[in-house]
Amino acid sequence: MAISSPYSSSTSTSLLLCCISIFSLLLGHGRVEASHSVYTDLQNSESLPGSSRDQPYRTAYHFQPPKNWMNDPNGPMIYKGIYHLFYQYNPKGAVWGNIVWAHSTSTDLVNWTPHEPAIFPSQPSDINGCWSGSATILPRDKPVILYTGINPQKQQVQNIAFPKNLSDPYLVEWVKPHTNPLMAPTQNNMINSSSFRDPTTGWLGPDKVWRVVVGSKNQSRGLGILYRSKDFLHWVKAKYPLHSAPGTGMWECPDFFPVSTLAGSRVGLDTSAHGSHVKHVLKVSLDDTKKEYYTIGVYDLVKDIYVPDAGSIEGDSGLRYDYGKFYASKTFFDGYKSRRILWGWINESSSVGDDVKKGWSGVQVTQYVQAVPRAIWLHQSGKQLVQWPIQELETLRTGKVNVPSRLLKGGSRIEVSGVTASQADVEVAFEVPKLGKAQKFDPSWTHKAQDLCTQNVAKTRGGLGPFGIMVLATEGLEEYTAIYFTIFKNHSRYAVLMCSDQSKSSLNNSTDKANYGVFLNVDPTKEKISLRTLVDHSIVESFGGEGKGCITSRVYPILATGGGAHLYAFNNGREDVQISSLSAWSMRKAHVN
Repeated sequence: MAISSPYSSSTSTSLLLCCISIFSLLLGHGRVEASHSVYTDLQNSESLPGSSRDQPYRTAYHFQPPKNWMNDPNGPMIYKGIYHLFYQYNPKGAVWGNIVWAHSTSTDLVNWTPHEPAIFPSQPSDINGCWSGSATILPRDKPVILYTGINPQKQQVQNIAFPKNLSDPYLVEWVKPHTNPLMAPTQNNMINSSSFRDPTTGWLGPDKVWRVVVGSKNQSRGLGILYRSKDFLHWVKAKYPLHSAPGTGMWECPDFFPVSTLAGSRVGLDTSAHGSHVKHVLKVSLDDTKKEYYTIGVYDLVKDIYVPDAGSIEGDSGLRYDYGKFYASKTFFDGYKSRRILWGWINESSSVGDDVKKGWSGVQVTQYVQAVPRAIWLHQSGKQLVQWPIQELETLRTGKVNVPSRLLKGGSRIEVSGVTASQADVEVAFEVPKLGKAQKFDPSWTHKAQDLCTQNVAKTRGGLGPFGIMVLATEGLEEYTAIYFTIFKNHSRYAVLMCSDQSKSSLNNSTDKANYGVFLNVDPTKEKISLRTLVDHSIVESFGGEGKGCITSRVYPILATGGGAHLYAFNNGREDVQISSLSAWSMRKAHVN
């Protein structure tokens, strides 16, 4: 459960973060810290979205509720062939407050049908809010939900809910036992009652004992508190956390799951899987910075601890699913198609006032919709994860346009016409015939990709790059969002930088125009440099190097909307590059809520 205040983003994001209001109380036995901004005067300010003309930024195929506030994706799962997505939702307004678990179902992860809220405040253990959690499928195909509730003392405690009718594949009704909460801070367990939230999916050990992890912190050390249970009802806190890391602060929305180490395998694993061909991933969302990172490592079944691989970086400089606006992600195992699916939020960049006018919103610091579901697996190097939009999304493609292989001369651009540029799916691959003009790479840049992308925007004339595509662009380039590559050379090796440049994304200067970047594990001497970008009115989701690096942007152009949006391939470097392939599709609108 992300609990940072909403704010009006600008190009100086770090300054705004410093201005977030933080208050402290002393309640119960522990120090309670929180940073929710509850806009009491706006709690009943419901606004229905108007026509697409009135709502040029509302997405066509990304998951959104029809109106009001939405944040964390919760408890995704598949049950009797039906996909379920729960999410944090305010049924009464377009700002944070009155939080319930909203619920939608799907047969394809693309088109979604809404249901009544599944979980809402109804007992002392959750009377002040039903916050984030996870779903677990117990033996004999019995789903359960663990979630964080806020009790009358404003303490964070862990609760459970069960389906009322297991024969209902849509699971529209959920019940809670009177034994809630199952896990709570006490004087003896020394848990901070304001930093104890977001239980993971449970996993079953070879000893037939269940485990879950709850996010927490001890001063500035992030903690994954481990609990064990034989029956999923009676839980005992372990003496030691599953893992912890100094200087990382509060761990929100932890996720812990196995991945296959078999070469070339894209098969997902059940959360309880273990064995010689298995490694584990620990992902945490950092409340202090609103970024999340993951490590790959070994889970010691005997000691019940997780040890990241040597060289793993823990904190903001570590590996991330997405280097743009993406936070509080959650995965689940799709046993029907043997894959692991990743959900995450996409931040907005607009003010609270704008959100109320739009009538739909995301969460906290900036606002969100859900990113497209992504399949996720371990790269054959064993050193990072790879992501790719689920295959079902391709059913929305229509009107394919192919651009023949051609040389893209330095300082040039070409338009890709014939597609709906504001609602599109674009795949392009570049080859670089000559690498002699790659500028020198400074080793100190290794963890400064975003800084480099900020300093060297798309219009910069470099040696090898920037080259890539411009989306949501006007004909005169008054507005555009550019996703591009620049190649550097470090002795005999090359470094490929992928950037998302939002500096010219909108003539509205009150929106966040931060640039994002990541270095890709791609060797331009042996492989093509590929890019897939999903454009959905105000969302630009990009996958570089066949999913080795992902960047998501949220943009609000004034002119480049609807028919005013154009799509270009460009090369602002001094060296020519080859477009080896480029295909683009218009995307049909999905049926979402």
